Amino acid sequence: MSETVIQGAHLVGSINLPDAGTTFRTVSEHLGDRLKRIPDGEVGERFYWIQFQTRRFDTMAGVSRIPVEPFYIRETFDGRPFTIDEGVDAADLVFPNLGYADAAIESYRTFAELRDQGAIAPGTRFQVSLPTPAAVVGAFVVADDRAAFEPAYERALFAELDRILEAIPHEELAIQWDTAVEFALLESANIRSHHAITPWFDDVMGGVVERAARQASRVPDAVHLGSHLCYGDVEEAHFVQPTDAGYLATFTSRLLQSSPRTVNWVHLPVPIERDDEAYFAPLAEVDLPEATELYLGLIHHEDGVEGALRRARAAATAQHRFGVATECGFGRGPSERTAPLLDLHAAVADAWV
Repeated sequence: MSETVIQGAHLVGSINLPDAGTTFRTVSEHLGDRLKRIPDGEVGERFYWIQFQTRRFDTMAGVSRIPVEPFYIRETFDGRPFTIDEGVDAADLVFPNLGYADAAIESYRTFAELRDQGAIAPGTRFQVSLPTPAAVVGAFVVADDRAAFEPAYERALFAELDRILEAIPHEELAIQWDTAVEFALLESANIRSHHAITPWFDDVMGGVVERAARQASRVPDAVHLGSHLCYGDVEEAHFVQPTDAGYLATFTSRLLQSSPRTVNWVHLPVPIERDDEAYFAPLAEVDLPEATELYLGLIHHEDGVEGALRRARAAATAQHRFGVATECGFGRGPSERTAPLLDLHAAVADAWV
């Protein structure tokens, strides 16, 4: 550990606090100069990541839920997937307001006010976390329609991004692409549950990386760009436990090689039980540029500082420069856990200098 600097912390997105203003204040008070970017906590309808998108789809012409008895996630979200209606060309689908731009623009106003009041450290950027199109399509569209639906949804989501870029100064903004369903596709042969998703494109790793590079290309150079890699977080559980960081490392290397612009950070998960060097070994093959920060999701509330440092020591055998995070957002955990988790980040991470 003596030759490893655990510098900085990263917040993936969701945080169990009541509103954006409370999130910005609380995070700043607990983490201060350990953060380069602050998300708004994904408050309101976004609390369960992408589930709220299904309610937007319910208002659309040309798509319908499959005709089965409804089943619900958290007794709130209808879990039935969508199909494209017979005779409808996916290219003609008209999507409603998806909600991401409206939320970002509103939260940025609060962010800017608090920063100007001195409640947020100067130079801290406002972070907007967006799902990849493949995540939404893979989660909510029937297998036969995914290939047709994806380009249409991608256009709609990129339009949301363009509104964000138009409204928020680029030098104050950071965009994170949440890349989770892609790892369900890569691990599909190993998943023996309802989380399994059949890929709708050949050369899955190549297709995943090609999509990630295209998403990166939509973010101007002055905006910070990051990628959150995830193995799922439904009720605080992965869709499958990674054997090691192999897929995560391969994706990271290929994204860094193919991205048309700098990737400012990459975040990846570390399961609580993985404090062995074997889990991290594939990361040794990642040639991490000086401009790219690596954040490891090695913080778990169950075993605190001791567990985080144990995993960090194992990680240091593969990469000597990284910051810390939880595996995913923690907006769906109990609210009383929020402040202790923020303090845990601070206890493990050194400040940025």
